[in-house]
Amino acid sequence: MKKILIIKAHPRENSFCNALADKYIEGAIESNNDTEVVNLKDLGLSKFLECNYSENTALPIELLNVQKLITWADHLVFVYPTWWATPPALLKVFVETVFTSGFAYKYKQNTHRVTWDKKLKGRSARIIATMDAPPWYYKLFIGDPGFKMMKNGILNFCGIKPVYKNYFGSVKLSSKVQRANWLKKIYKVGRSE
Repeated sequence: MKKILIIKAHPRENSFCNALADKYIEGAIESNNDTEVVNLKDLGLSKFLECNYSENTALPIELLNVQKLITWADHLVFVYPTWWATPPALLKVFVETVFTSGFAYKYKQNTHRVTWDKKLKGRSARIIATMDAPPWYYKLFIGDPGFKMMKNGILNFCGIKPVYKNYFGSVKLSSKVQRANWLKKIYKVGRSE
């Protein structure tokens, strides 16, 4: 049994992204995993766009509670749309606000090179992303920048690994049958976690 935190990062509740998240959750619960969900659209993150981040920045109680959930979890699942080749701004603001120095990482005092403690070691993650492009095109021709950002620039930086991914697209060109098959697939992924 795992403790899984699902982070919904689509700003529209009735999105296909959130349908995928809900199916993943259904599968994870069926396998007796303990699940918690954070819906980023409910956190009022826009006020942090002009924040001057530091270790001493006081976070509101709802974001401190999200940090507690991240600490609690064995496995983090980020579900988001791919917009302009990367995750939406909502997820970026979330990461910049919640994955703070002192919580997710801590720079060491070293005059020779930049080093840091990875404070979220012992956790794995999964990326579930939708896109309008076919995933093969996104990976081959664009270079998979969203996954590189999430895996290398954020999650591995904080000690979270391994990082798995599931891409679904082209959502825009998909049929009802194809979307139904994708929902079945992500349900099975949730069951296998």
